[in-house]
Amino acid sequence: MPRKKNGGLAGLVEPDRVHRSVYADPAIFEREMDHIFHKTWIYAGHESQVPKPGDYYTVQIGRQPMIMVRNKDRSISVLYNRCPHRGAMLCGDRHGNAGKAFICSYHGWQFETDGQVRSIPLPQGYEGTRFSTDNPDCNIKRAARVGSYRGFVFVSLAEDGETLEEFLGDAKVAFDDMCDRAPKGEVEVVPTCFRVVQKSNWKIFLENQLDALHPSITHESAGRAAQIVEKDIAKRSGKAPLDYHYLSAFTTPLSKWDQVQTVNYPNGHCILQGYMGLRPTDPDTLEYEKVMRKHYGKDRTEEILSVNIHHVLLYPGLSVQSPLQQLRAVRPLSVDRTLTEIWHFRLKGAPEAIYRRALGYYNLVNSPATMVNADDLENFWKCHQGLASDGGDWVSFHRNAGQDDDDEGVIKSRFGTSEAPMRNQFRAWSDMMAGA
Repeated sequence: MPRKKNGGLAGLVEPDRVHRSVYADPAIFEREMDHIFHKTWIYAGHESQVPKPGDYYTVQIGRQPMIMVRNKDRSISVLYNRCPHRGAMLCGDRHGNAGKAFICSYHGWQFETDGQVRSIPLPQGYEGTRFSTDNPDCNIKRAARVGSYRGFVFVSLAEDGETLEEFLGDAKVAFDDMCDRAPKGEVEVVPTCFRVVQKSNWKIFLENQLDALHPSITHESAGRAAQIVEKDIAKRSGKAPLDYHYLSAFTTPLSKWDQVQTVNYPNGHCILQGYMGLRPTDPDTLEYEKVMRKHYGKDRTEEILSVNIHHVLLYPGLSVQSPLQQLRAVRPLSVDRTLTEIWHFRLKGAPEAIYRRALGYYNLVNSPATMVNADDLENFWKCHQGLASDGGDWVSFHRNAGQDDDDEGVIKSRFGTSEAPMRNQFRAWSDMMAGA
């Protein structure tokens, strides 16, 4: 195996291919936890998940169980889910309200929602020791850095590094596009989400998100079945429900996919644009546009609704579909197990029909129950099984290599099926993994 330096990783990533061990080696996975998920900015949740003071939501950041909580001053803290006394988790439920304090169920220590120790039972027992309410070690440890952009909360467990907005760069369009489509300029989370444990390495999922070659192959059977029904309904009634187009779009010819473009930014972020452009002229859409013009004016409304972004991948752990108000958060569990959380959002101020339309895509395409998701999960599992074999040492990312355009560090593909996004992700992976 080509290992020489940088923690034994040199030679595993080349400009147009990567060694299979980056997916299958448990030691490399552990290094990823330390060097990527415990250092860079990772999505924690949305501010609307904790609307009231004391509301909390638990989340996994890398290996670390954390608590996102709303404080009484309306600020948000992210704490390690661990009592500093004997190490018990403070919150065993996924979400709830702590009231005025977190109380450890083991020995009754109490903490303010920002982590400050509030009271210790029988404090005289600690007299003469270094453990007292004056010692910062008695507080719940806080995440080193917490940042929020348009209501989307990120955490970095590293003390130093670029700011959240510097990290997001131009890829923050994912959140701008989603929030701008709301007449009130904000979104709010739908309280529950789909959770799927994939039997594959986390990087396989991310590589698939902007892979424009696979949809018409992997999902052809689901798309074809929907297309047959769609055409039959249209023939009998003159028009088929839009829901069918969500699936029949997977029959798009490969030549059409090659006409879209990916834009690949520093830090591994990527955008797939020019795909669906869903802007029908039915009464529900026209009513929505009327509401948008009331809030934004004609020109700004047209500018917002003309944005044609299908997918934004925020490396290393977030896949955002802004026109459809949903995102998938990636939570690696082990070298061959990955949890994805699939969240949906409401556009504040938009008509209910627009929410229902986006919800249809959420249920038909991204839910665990769909054939589309099942198709992908099978491929992810097959990839991981194949990469663990001795059938070959390298994974190819040669497609259109050397044919992309470099615009001052932003890589723009000339072809939609270029594997530029995968190459871009591994450039970021190499940089992060080589860090101290």
